[in-house]
Amino acid sequence: MHIWGHFKTITKHKILVGKLCFKVHLYKQGLLHDLSKYTPTEFITGIKYYKGTYSPNSAERNEKGYSTAWLHHKGRNKHHWEYWVDFTRKGQVPAKMPYNYVLEMFCDRVAASKIYEGKNYTDAFPLQYYESGQYSYILHPETRALLRFMLVYLKNHGLDDTIKMINRHHDYDEYFVEFKDDFM
Repeated sequence: MHIWGHFKTITKHKILVGKLCFKVHLYKQGLLHDLSKYTPTEFITGIKYYKGTYSPNSAERNEKGYSTAWLHHKGRNKHHWEYWVDFTRKGQVPAKMPYNYVLEMFCDRVAASKIYEGKNYTDAFPLQYYESGQYSYILHPETRALLRFMLVYLKNHGLDDTIKMINRHHDYDEYFVEFKDDFM
């Protein structure tokens, strides 16, 4: 069991996401980000499967075929696309994520990449990680386009310029108007 290692990892991640959220004016989300990771359901899995280089939820999933911690986490944290997928008779239907949660998802992906990649992190990594799994993501087309745009912008312009660009916009439509040739 790796109580201290897991606690340090999730706390470092939470603080980094919080700092990024503050930079894009998501103060409440920055403070409340991932608090569920400290609940018994998620924390116990975290210490049991802790590796330090990737999510304990993945390790639990590899062993059991599912992750109870992840099922708990995604149902309580609106910055995960899985929260926004509904199940109907027609199949899985993605809802368009509210803009503030897309921003938090971007901050979360950057922070997770920085934590797990450590000194090997580059601003290209969050896009590479996204692209490695993008076909399994059930995202509303506008949410997908906006997230991918932000990750490409990050790769091409760096984090500081990406934050400045984000702070010039207040909703999906402003991106789609200004950068219309870069979407879809």
